[in-house]
Amino acid sequence: MMKDNFYTYKYPRPAAATDAVVFGYDGNQMNILLIERGNEPFKGCWAIPGGFIRMDETAEQGAYRELAEETNVQDIYLEQFHTFSTVDRDPRERVLSIAFFALIRKSDCHVIAGDDAAKAKWFNLDNLPDLAFDHAEIISMAKEKLQEASHSQPIAFKLLDKKFTMQELQRLFEIIDETTFDRSAFQKEMLATGFIVEEKLCEESKNCEMQSLYSFNEKAFYEATAAKHKKVFPFVF
Repeated sequence: MMKDNFYTYKYPRPAAATDAVVFGYDGNQMNILLIERGNEPFKGCWAIPGGFIRMDETAEQGAYRELAEETNVQDIYLEQFHTFSTVDRDPRERVLSIAFFALIRKSDCHVIAGDDAAKAKWFNLDNLPDLAFDHAEIISMAKEKLQEASHSQPIAFKLLDKKFTMQELQRLFEIIDETTFDRSAFQKEMLATGFIVEEKLCEESKNCEMQSLYSFNEKAFYEATAAKHKKVFPFVF
């Protein structure tokens, strides 16, 4: 509950909002979760989930709430990366947007449009529709920040299922770092780190083609980085 405050500020001030760029990886391509706006401005246009911050919540709490209300996505990794403050970015009023990127395993969520969103849908990152507000700019910077963050911490694994194929792992890192790796060299280097653990053969899915499944040993990763005081992950790390 907000306490009474007898101090006032007589000058105009901007509103504060949050926006979240939700990345989802399906094993082959990177996707972005968008909503179709149900209200003006930009009614009927696609946008990233977000909304105004309430008086009794932090920016992060507002971002989580808006994601849950508009898409039914909850309990995911969320990281703040920039505040967008162009004066005319919102036609309604002066609005600052605190932007986050979120990482989700598509198999872990059930997307349902809600609140002021008419629809919620995944789109290929390389084939996005025209977007409302300055959301194309927000997504572009989110891609850069995800790439930077993946060079210093193992957040990319939050886009993978608990068990994954080496092909899925390589493809993910190639997308994030916008490059290609030699298949045999990639696998050799990954296994040499000691924190990519082979689990079993993947026999349940036709897409697996009898490939081995692997998991990420997060504890081993942090123990290795703490001991060496340097990056120990090859390629993008």
